[in-house]
Parts: sequence; C-alpha cells; structure tokens
Amino acid sequence: MANLKDLKNRISSVKSTRKITKAMQMVAAAKLRRAQDAAEMARPYTERFNAVMGALASAAGDSDSAPRLLRGTGSEQVHLLVVMTAERGLCGGFNTNIAKLARSHARKLIDEGKQVKILTVGKKGRDQMKRDYADHFVGHVDLSDVKRISYPDAQNIAKDVLGRFDEGEFDVATIFFSRFENVVSQHPTAQQIIPAKYDTEAGDDEASGGTLYDYEPSEEEILADLLPRGVATQIFAALLENAASEQGARMSAMDNATRNAGEMIEDLTIEYNRTRQAVITNELIEIISGAEAL
Repeated sequence: MANLKDLKNRISSVKSTRKITKAMQMVAAAKLRRAQDAAEMARPYTERFNAVMGALASAAGDSDSAPRLLRGTGSEQVHLLVVMTAERGLCGGFNTNIAKLARSHARKLIDEGKQVKILTVGKKGRDQMKRDYADHFVGHVDLSDVKRISYPDAQNIAKDVLGRFDEGEFDVATIFFSRFENVVSQHPTAQQIIPAKYDTEAGDDEASGGTLYDYEPSEEEILADLLPRGVATQIFAALLENAASEQGARMSAMDNATRNAGEMIEDLTIEYNRTRQAVITNELIEIISGAEAL
C-alpha cells in the first residue's frame, strides 16, 4: 500500500497534468473555430472549380491533344503518395489514421507489383511511415514554422509534385489527408490528383446547366493553364481540412484526458483518505493498548 506522501505527490502531479490538458483543450477550441471557418469557406470554391474543370475535361475528352496532367502518362506503374499529417502530436488518432490509410494503400500497390514513392507533409506522418517504408521516401515538406496555412504553402507543395511529374518520376499521385466533419468525426481520405480526376457528369450539369458553351481559346489550352492550379487548389483544400481535423481531434483528446485526470484525482483522493484513516486508527489502537497495559 502506498504511503500518504506518495499518494499526495501523485494527486498533485495529476492535478498539474489536468491543468495542462484543460489549457490545451481551450487553445485547440479557439484554433478550431478559425480552422473550421477556413475549411468551410474553401469548400464552395473547390466544388465550383472542380465542376468547371469537370465540364472542360468532358469537352476535351481523352484525345492526344489533352494536357498530360489530364490524360496521364499512359502508365500506372509508379505511384507517388503525398501523406499529409500534423507537425505535432497529442491529437488522438488523427495522425495514426492517415498514416494507416497510406500504409494500406502502399502495401496494396506493392503487392500488385507497382513502384511506390512517398512524399510526406508533417513530421508525424514522416515518423510513422518511415518505420515500414523508409526506402520509398523521396522528400519531406516541413510546415513546423507555419502558424496558419495559406495558399502559397499549397503552391510550394504543388510545385514540387508537378516538377517531379514533369521529370517523369511518377505516373499517378495521390494525396492522403483527413476530411473534417465535426469535433469528434474526421475521415481519413485518399484523393488522386494526377492524372486529374473530375466528375464530368456533375461538371456538365452544374457548370453548364444544360447550356452548350464554346470555349475561347480551346478547352485544351484552358485546361493546360488551369490544371496546375487545380492541383494546388486540391492540396490547399486538403491542408485546410487537415488543420480543422487536427484541432478537432486535439480538442476531443484533451477533453477526454481532462475527464480521465479528474476521475483519477477522485480515486486517489478516496485512497488517500482511507489510508489516512487507517493510519489514525492504528495510532489510536496503539495508544489505547499502551494505556491498558499500564
């Protein structure tokens, strides 16, 4: 049985931990509101952009004149996996779930005889992916100094990915991130960005509304200019979703940790009081026994 001093020290230690987790929860809640607003404001633009791109892609078709970013290289042998996670931990299963999805996808491709290359964004994903796929790493993007995600950050990542594609380093690129739904629900997502995939039927319906448009210049020329922006837009939207998901997961994790610390303090306090009562009882018995012996 632990003595009173040990129990008192443990109670004090858990109380200090509870203060930290409560503070982290409040900070995450404040950051979540900004991150959630940014992610939700980006969704209409991304959806509309994808609808227009879908209409253009449908008009351009799969002809040889279509941009290479749209029609691809003609092969699916080499895959680039862009795994986007957080720079920090203490956010529940947020980082682990994204890395788990990426590992599963990589394992499937390798089993099919495909070549896998991995580009990580965020050191938590890098640390987890390195355990099993260190030989497949081709680069890492450090965002630890970035206080708030901005479009130039996504442009830099897109520039890196597009540069590798132009040099023929891969055939297919897929990004992995967590799509934000609410504080307790974030969904790990895999999205192919090269060759570009758009819902052409939805694009026709939403972008044209049943009206036939003539494009000037041609669809191929417009796509050649917009497709690189589309890659940056998809990466930017994924980064915003990740930022909101990270803060939501951290808020939920710290809330659970604060509750658990409170329950532990209650249990330790009960044990402390019982131990203290037992010590007092033993002292009384010794006093009474000594008095009766005289």
